[in-house]
Amino acid sequence: MSKIRKAKKLRTPNVPLATGPSLTMVGGGAEVMEASAGMRSDTPQFDYSQTRKDLTRIALLAGSFFALLVVLSFFIR
Repeated sequence: MSKIRKAKKLRTPNVPLATGPSLTMVGGGAEVMEASAGMRSDTPQFDYSQTRKDLTRIALLAGSFFALLVVLSFFIR
């Protein structure tokens, strides 16, 4: 791995640019272009359900360990 870092504005994200099937031009293409512009969204939709589950599990574990430390501190004193 190189130690040279790119400027933030020159970095590209590690996400696919196009999602879904590609559209082909038929005939003149003006009608197809107008219809496809309405269907396509500029921002891709990501599924974060796995990440959310992991974060809630980490939060529950951290909270339980913190509570355990508080309870143990009463017994130590």
